[in-house]
Amino acid sequence: MVEPASPKSATLFERAKRVMPGGISRNTLLRKGHPLYVSHGKGCVVTDVDGVERLDFANNMASHIHGHAYAPIVEAICDQLQRGTAFTMTSEVEVQYGEHLCGRSKSFDQIRFVNSGTEAVMAGMKAARAFTGRTRIAKVEGCYHGAYDYAEVSQAPGPQNWGDAEQPNAVPLAHGTPQGIRDEMIILPFNEPENAIAILDKHADQVACILIDPIPHRVGMVSVHANFIEALAKWTQSNDALLMLDEVITFRSEVGGMQERFDIQPDLTSMGKMIGGGFPVGALAGRRDVMQVFTNSDQGVRLPHSGTFSANPVTMTAGLVAMQYFDEQAVIKLNALGDTVREALMQVIKLVDIPASVTGTGSLVRLHLKQRQPRNYREAHLSPAELKIMGTLIELLYTNRIMMIHTGAMALSTPMGQAEIDQLCEAMYKCLLSIKPSLMETHT
Repeated sequence: MVEPASPKSATLFERAKRVMPGGISRNTLLRKGHPLYVSHGKGCVVTDVDGVERLDFANNMASHIHGHAYAPIVEAICDQLQRGTAFTMTSEVEVQYGEHLCGRSKSFDQIRFVNSGTEAVMAGMKAARAFTGRTRIAKVEGCYHGAYDYAEVSQAPGPQNWGDAEQPNAVPLAHGTPQGIRDEMIILPFNEPENAIAILDKHADQVACILIDPIPHRVGMVSVHANFIEALAKWTQSNDALLMLDEVITFRSEVGGMQERFDIQPDLTSMGKMIGGGFPVGALAGRRDVMQVFTNSDQGVRLPHSGTFSANPVTMTAGLVAMQYFDEQAVIKLNALGDTVREALMQVIKLVDIPASVTGTGSLVRLHLKQRQPRNYREAHLSPAELKIMGTLIELLYTNRIMMIHTGAMALSTPMGQAEIDQLCEAMYKCLLSIKPSLMETHT
């Protein structure tokens, strides 16, 4: 299939490069030649400025659960827009949404809203330090937890610097990251409870919290094992540390997030993406006594915290409507569709006869150009040759009118059904056939 013409996007990119470094504000949207510019979206279809329609399996990096321009959300926010967008006052809908989210998980005694998942994780890490009086944070190698210096440590290490698999190095992401930040982070191997506990034991009196994503995207979108998360939870309880779950992406997996599936109660949980109903959002929820670091006490406020647009009524309205419609039946239906997608993609891989695999849980799916499903970040890590082939595959899928996250991941939305899955598989078959020669060469 010939690449759809995109002269308007090309022209816009030339203009953008004059006023923005690299021509863009989000590096993940860069693609060969130029990024595509959106005209509009409806349901699970996005149309670019040149009139080309594509099925959207990226959903703005998993932030849309009902697709684009979902009618109940549009109606509710239009009503709110008539009454104002942000005030130096709080709003009733913030209380309503707080009640709704706290009602979805038994670990949510209280909640505080922010403007992104990054902010939610940042607030959680600072809250853990304020509550425990300790400074060090433990996280899993390769996990993405947003754009915060501490959270970025060992987000993207490589064979040249990641060190021993049983005791990974703390590797900075950005040039200029202070050594002191690296020293405060403890890096754990994924789904290896004995090795992780051995590392933690060396720093038992210094750890404020363990931060973990239950289905970490960068680690391969492989679910955390029950024995791993149970071991970490038990360790925190025995050592006066906190357990924090990053459910910015994974809260979609159950009514109360993945913690409901594991039947654990973390001390803190960060959320974002889909809970904003398509608007910028983040939230930190957790134990009442831990959350009290944000408020006044006899000792003052242990963690001063504010944000000009935090809990603005437009985001609160959109998020509340989105989550009210994403009830138990919607969760079950979308998770079942995820199972269908994973099974269908494995059949396509079998037909094309290539070394590839599929991972994911619930409505999250990820394609790997590897024979065996990766079990951790190091196994999911792409060599330069594999990275180039994956980039080619994503470009080919765009040509065939399918949008995916650049890692080969997908986040499904409620407007999708069997017709969209069939279209995905048809395009995937063509595109995998096209990359087969170069992929097979990397496996010889």
